[in-house]
Amino acid sequence: MLTSIVGTNWGDEGKGRMVDLLSENYDIVVRYQGGNNAGHTVINEKGKFVMNLMPSGICREDTVNILGPGIVIDLEHLYGEVQKLAEKGVEVTPEHLKISDRATICMPYHKLMDCLEEDRLLDKKFGSTRRGISPVYADKYMKKALRMGDLLHLEALKERLGGLVEWKNLTVEHGYGHAPVLADEMFQWLKEYGEFFIPFICDTTEYLGDAIEERKSILFEAQLGALRDIDFGIYPYTSASTTLASYAPIGAGVPFAKLDESIGIMKAYSSCVGEGPFTCELFGEEAEQLRAAGGEYGAATGRPRRVGGFDVVASRYGTKMQGCSYVALTKLDVLSYMEKIPVCTAYEIDGNRVDTFPSGIEELKCAKPIYEYLPGFQCDISGCRTVDDLPKAALEYIRYIEKEIECPIKYVSVGAERDAYITMF
Repeated sequence: MLTSIVGTNWGDEGKGRMVDLLSENYDIVVRYQGGNNAGHTVINEKGKFVMNLMPSGICREDTVNILGPGIVIDLEHLYGEVQKLAEKGVEVTPEHLKISDRATICMPYHKLMDCLEEDRLLDKKFGSTRRGISPVYADKYMKKALRMGDLLHLEALKERLGGLVEWKNLTVEHGYGHAPVLADEMFQWLKEYGEFFIPFICDTTEYLGDAIEERKSILFEAQLGALRDIDFGIYPYTSASTTLASYAPIGAGVPFAKLDESIGIMKAYSSCVGEGPFTCELFGEEAEQLRAAGGEYGAATGRPRRVGGFDVVASRYGTKMQGCSYVALTKLDVLSYMEKIPVCTAYEIDGNRVDTFPSGIEELKCAKPIYEYLPGFQCDISGCRTVDDLPKAALEYIRYIEKEIECPIKYVSVGAERDAYITMF
């Protein structure tokens, strides 16, 4: 079974929690795009883990975890994640984690470039996490990036690095007026953090190809959501990579493979970190209550998330873009305090009701939410484990969403713990 777990909205939908839950049934978990610009939070018997690069199956001893060629890796950050896992009793070994030799290295100068550009843009900034993601993907496609496999040939890497730094300083020093990047410092950084990972580097395409031949089950884990996809998201307020399920086999290193199913993850309400249009956004006390109830602060950045009611228009679009076989609805328990549950059922653009998600940024910028309110269930549902345990209003809310997004909901999470969920069918 080859399964992708993907976000249907702006990211932060709860993918890590679902990967941790479902990885019990899979032999291998693969991260296939993005970098450390978003976080997946996992809570299990070993504690709470916030992982930006590490696949969310890393807490399971019998699961092999892979960072595929579509990933961009900040070595220093990944090393820090390994240390934090070790502190809580999770040992990361080359048998437990495998890193593609084709994965791209995110250098310190990529983070520097990210910060310099965001500062230059001032109030026109894109809301970058300042972790170098867009600059490193840009270098990848300009064929001026280093890959994990280069760490296996340090002397050749050092010679190539000098030319890359000289080229980068044309922008850093002469464009932004910043002190130049020093090649020797960059090489020392690569040695300090890169040598640790040399035993982990391998041809993951061959490894996964063999696993598919052996009929092993593989879970492909995405970062961020459909609305942050570089092609089909709210461009230019997107990530720099392809966040869609259809990219999973490519980003994982097995473009010849075909997915068996795609599981879309969405919250029972909406949240968004960063800049860009967020039509369903709530404000004032209504937003503060929802943000506090849901603990809505970025796992990677700590930034307060913008929040809103469930967005039917965006979620139906995201479900379609991800080709979802079915959906996992997360954080339903957060809505327990509400007497009435807000749902954005459509947009108003230039005085017209719009039921389809606009492809143009200008239309999105002027879109206004059309809200309706559904009855709340106003009771603690965190102990519910079966459909019959759910109060009538909670079940009706689930069925309403299921109908509107035109996709069945198979899982509903009612708490952060691993076992706090309901299987609907």
